[in-house]
Amino acid sequence: MSTLKSFFKDTIIYGLATVLPRLMNFVLVPLHTDTLDTVSYSDNTYFYVYAAFFNVLLTYGMETAFFRFFSKSKEQSNVFSTALISLTISTVLIFAFVFAFNEPIAQSLGLRLDYFNYLVGVIALDTLVVAPFAYLRATGRPIKFTAIKLSNIAIYVALNFFFLWAVPKFGITVSGYDKADLVKYIFIANIAASAFTLILLSPYFFKTKLVFDKSIFKQMLGYSWPIMVAGLAYVVNENFDKWILPQLLDKDINGAYAGCYKIAVFMTIFIQAFRLGAEPFFFNHAKEKNAKKTYATIMKYFVIFGSLMLLFIVTYLDIFKELIVRDESYWIALDIIPIVLLANLCLGIYFNLAIWYKLTDKTRYGMYISIVGAVITIACNMLLIPKFGFIAAAWATLLAYLSMVIISFVLGQKHYKVPYDVFRVLLYLIVGAGLSFLVYYNFNTNYYISTAILFVFFAFILVLEKNEIKQLLKR
Repeated sequence: MSTLKSFFKDTIIYGLATVLPRLMNFVLVPLHTDTLDTVSYSDNTYFYVYAAFFNVLLTYGMETAFFRFFSKSKEQSNVFSTALISLTISTVLIFAFVFAFNEPIAQSLGLRLDYFNYLVGVIALDTLVVAPFAYLRATGRPIKFTAIKLSNIAIYVALNFFFLWAVPKFGITVSGYDKADLVKYIFIANIAASAFTLILLSPYFFKTKLVFDKSIFKQMLGYSWPIMVAGLAYVVNENFDKWILPQLLDKDINGAYAGCYKIAVFMTIFIQAFRLGAEPFFFNHAKEKNAKKTYATIMKYFVIFGSLMLLFIVTYLDIFKELIVRDESYWIALDIIPIVLLANLCLGIYFNLAIWYKLTDKTRYGMYISIVGAVITIACNMLLIPKFGFIAAAWATLLAYLSMVIISFVLGQKHYKVPYDVFRVLLYLIVGAGLSFLVYYNFNTNYYISTAILFVFFAFILVLEKNEIKQLLKR
């Protein structure tokens, strides 16, 4: 099997680990938007903004550091053991400290105490399984990885439907059930699913000889802390808009904005599937003769698929909005969707480009780039939302990610030059984005014209890439 075929195979399997849970989660969006008003949905969004932030803080870049050192170390078991011990001890200590001072911390974050306690529980459980999940990916066990991920989301979805739909519909008796506070049951479902996942992965805490290698830990920590800072900046880029909108506008607007943001889930799925397959692949194949050429080819096809997906979602947006966000009170924020889709595609390109600083152990550059993006995000949101409303938040996200792409590409070509087909990548990106905005603003109710435009773009790609596609299929 060729290197590229191996990459696509792993990406497809890891894609299932992302696509199927997201599709199951996709079912929850109409459930949540049907049962929660925009204010409650804003509270739900607020909860997961903090969850994303603290997840990055508690893992402190150790997952990526694990891949880097596991792929090049002769003492692979020591790398896994060191990462496992490090994350477990730090999680337990931080959990104990935070829980001891939960009331003042919850108050400072603007969260109800019970919501904050749920938050701490979810974060702790999710952090404890980071090393075992990374081990499954690094050792090429995508099927087991996928099965555990699916069991997690199955429990989460089932409990969401039980608490938010079955209990009120059939009058099932649940002790202490509060119809006026349905959002908390989403958090309870999350804790239950995370606890079950930890049970499934618990054998990895005992099957490996526990050795804490101080030398390896120091190297991993030196590699990982800039990634942590970059991860925090990424969380700012992804979530600052949903954190600041309730303060600059109101919770109703934020709920509608966050609900419509979910329609971009398909692009997010595509990017996440790519990351799950690409990160270990890039590290494991870094020493191969044609590694850089392979990275360039992957980049081009990533942009091709991403551009097609962008145009496809915009073309059939009226269908997607009816499927995902059925409550019309959320539709006031639909105009953000083409912008958010393009922003997420740019983010995917950035993840692809980011391999240069990870392979050259210059992760501090990733930190600098992400900080630049976070500064742009914060500044644009603070300055533009009061003047232009929620649409400015979407444009701020796009501007931040586009800036990160440009900076990363320029620096990457100096430190780890990859022969990207810049002309083709830009061509597909610009044409795909241009056609998407054309369809949204001029033909969003005319499926005949918009579908024809989609097929023309697809044919355009096939004509330009037919020779290379034939060669890839023959390998």
